[in-house]
Amino acid sequence: MSTPPAEPAPPSVRRGRPEWAGRNYSLLTAAAVVTNLGSHGALIAASFAVIQAGGSTGDVGLVAAARTVPLVLFLLIGGAIADRLPRHRVMVGANALNCVSQAAFAVIVLTGHPPLWQMMLLTALCGTGTAFFNPAAEGMLLSTVSGQHSNRAFALFRMAVNGAGIGGAALGGALIAAMGAGWVLAVDAVAFAVAGALRAFLDVGHIPERAPGGGLLSDLREGWVEFKTRPWLWSIVLQFSVVVAVVGAAEAVYGPLVARDRLGGAAPWGIALAFFGVGTIAGAFLMMAWKPRRLLLVGTLCVFPLAMPSAGLAVPLPVWALCLVMLVSGLAIEVFGVNWMTTMHQEIPEEKFSRVSAYDWFGSVSMLPLATALAGPVESAVGRTSALWGCAALVVVVTALVLLVPDVRRMTRKPAKDAPDVHPAPPAPAALPLG
Repeated sequence: MSTPPAEPAPPSVRRGRPEWAGRNYSLLTAAAVVTNLGSHGALIAASFAVIQAGGSTGDVGLVAAARTVPLVLFLLIGGAIADRLPRHRVMVGANALNCVSQAAFAVIVLTGHPPLWQMMLLTALCGTGTAFFNPAAEGMLLSTVSGQHSNRAFALFRMAVNGAGIGGAALGGALIAAMGAGWVLAVDAVAFAVAGALRAFLDVGHIPERAPGGGLLSDLREGWVEFKTRPWLWSIVLQFSVVVAVVGAAEAVYGPLVARDRLGGAAPWGIALAFFGVGTIAGAFLMMAWKPRRLLLVGTLCVFPLAMPSAGLAVPLPVWALCLVMLVSGLAIEVFGVNWMTTMHQEIPEEKFSRVSAYDWFGSVSMLPLATALAGPVESAVGRTSALWGCAALVVVVTALVLLVPDVRRMTRKPAKDAPDVHPAPPAPAALPLG
């Protein structure tokens, strides 16, 4: 039974947020801002925790790989569960696991020199939470936005999240330099607790109950059929399996080491990552006004600049020039991201979205554990500079190849009246605190 529409909120309480940004959208945005404030600093902190404990390049890569291995292993299961259970419950449970794992990581770092295996185990638990969280989160966000508002809603959401990432990366780098990595990990644990509490208040009354399925394997098969029959989808996911792997190795493993040896430590690296966030905000502003007709063609062309940070680290560029490179690449990937979310919203049925999203995430991160684990051996074999130039070259090659797929070049934006409104937005409440 559908929920009757609520009384329109008075203009005075809608002031400060768009009319279409209802309770769920606002809660999801606020929670994502909180977690990004913590997690962007924590990613830097994890690498420097290994370095400060005397770890090598290979150890940094192993800890980074430990986060992504369970992400790959559990993503598909997480997507199937998110299409079966209430998505907000899956998100809250994942946040709880992330909170506990990051709090334990902070304790072992603050109390001494943590063994490598303990850091890997706790990082793996955090990756497990992410595997269940991501498909549910994307499905939940898309269920709050109607077709005609999707481009603006996704851009505004990503702007808020990436703005938080700027502060998180810059503050995280400064806190690591001033107080050590353990305190940044502790802040991340608190952020997960706050975000989980916010997500517990999501209203799912407007979402119809899921029909009983034929079991987990049947659900996964249905998601696979939706995935494999769309060449634009699987070709870009294959592209990003390489792009995410090499960019992840460059930024999670080589970046902190270049910062330590050539840029002055954690603080300059945090500032460079913050400029990437500034670029994403600029890209989000652009996408709130710009609606390119050829969604995937424009988006894919904007992946080429992701080669620039690896090349900048290979030189290495001075900090100011590296910040400029990060700014441009952040703007470009945000244009891709909004176009990608708009395409998914337009083309994928809501009831199957989390499963398709899980295949998207699974393919995109599948090579990341291998890339981060091999970053150290590759550096030993060919040198850090050659490894970074190789990362840049791979981004360019695979992005050029995906442009050969006709559906990528031809996918167009559907007019709002033709796009099926399978993601109804809930009515806006009378008032909602956004802080």
